[in-house]
Amino acid sequence: MGATVLMLTFDRSSPLTPSLPSKNPLLLLSPDIKRVPLEPKRHVREEISTLTQGEFIHDKEEHHLDKTTIDTAKSSSDFETVPIPKKICNYAKGKWVIDDRRPLYSGFGCKQWLAPMWACRLMQRQDFAFEKLRWQPKDCEMEEFEGTKFLKRLQDKTLAFVGDSLGRQQFQSLMCMITAGEDSSDVLDVGNEYGLFIPPGGVRPDGWAYRFLSTNTTVLYYWSSGLCEIEPFNVKDPRTEYAMHLDRPPSFLHQFLHKIDVLVLNTGHHWNRGKLRANRWIMYVEGAPNTNRMLADIGNAKNFTIHNTVKWLDSQLPKHPRLKAFYRSISPRHFVNGDWNTGGSCNNTRPMSIGKDVLQEESSDPIAASAVRGTGVKLLDITALSQVRDEGHISRFSITSAQGVQDCLHWCLPGVPDTWNEILFAQI
Repeated sequence: MGATVLMLTFDRSSPLTPSLPSKNPLLLLSPDIKRVPLEPKRHVREEISTLTQGEFIHDKEEHHLDKTTIDTAKSSSDFETVPIPKKICNYAKGKWVIDDRRPLYSGFGCKQWLAPMWACRLMQRQDFAFEKLRWQPKDCEMEEFEGTKFLKRLQDKTLAFVGDSLGRQQFQSLMCMITAGEDSSDVLDVGNEYGLFIPPGGVRPDGWAYRFLSTNTTVLYYWSSGLCEIEPFNVKDPRTEYAMHLDRPPSFLHQFLHKIDVLVLNTGHHWNRGKLRANRWIMYVEGAPNTNRMLADIGNAKNFTIHNTVKWLDSQLPKHPRLKAFYRSISPRHFVNGDWNTGGSCNNTRPMSIGKDVLQEESSDPIAASAVRGTGVKLLDITALSQVRDEGHISRFSITSAQGVQDCLHWCLPGVPDTWNEILFAQI
């Protein structure tokens, strides 16, 4: 009878089929530059598949070997166990709903952490319905974010955001969420421990680091818009050019990875010719100026760098078994009828006017999905759910942009990046 029960239970508990993004034929260059052929193009896809396929188990509590996880249930004999598969929540699939309990902090407050240029309550915007939306995953409940719960979960731990200005927004959002937007004497500036201070002649540091003394929890942000190493040719010349090493992760990660418990990486919007010229960045590979014609294309260079950095991070996970690593998918822009400098706008202020549901199985950022596939780095997938929130941008209300220039890239805070942090909290 016991054998029969086990067989029947097994039949009812057959493993769920994992749902992973399919390979996109337009994607990417392998991080191994020596193996990227110029022709034919179909080989580019083949090289992508050579990325590390092993997946590292971070700790004893988590065994995310696939899109399923195995719980253990006792049978009637007290020593026999039956595997019961459960599907891991796809937080990127769901809908936006109105919730009068939102926002999680005041748009008039949080002045200790929130930059005025992103606090839309302090601007001339009059419609704040966008603050009342909450993301509801389709097939599961997402844990409610509470500052005290977050600090307890990350007691004696460090969470680091490394990326561009959208990563900075996510960092400031999280600081406001933890403190509920209130000034806190429990927080200590520990930027010096991570080399984050204003350099001579500089305007601001390369990032910020704060420690909540009650739980010894550190939250930091490091600015790395390209997610690769930037090296000045002449440190004494303020007008020097810089080597942009596409195949080298930021030195900050090499130096401080051992101190980080949760890492969130992102890049994307700085990858254009204008930014590279303005920053005087010259693309380098293997310690020399790039000569590969495929990497001369900015999009290919970006994809190559993302894959390279994620692959390197995956190789470090066995050395840092407590580390949980995430790559955050790209935050969408909503410029209409032009770009930021050619009259582009995002004038809509009505929430959910272009949609509220995200039902697709695959990520809307195939570059990010491809980079993490087969690695121990997890995808923080926020692209599609942010795509339907065009009303949440700073738009024409910016207090820092030139006349006629709208910001359809960055978000009002409180706003959409708060949801990114809620999903991050749930995945942690």
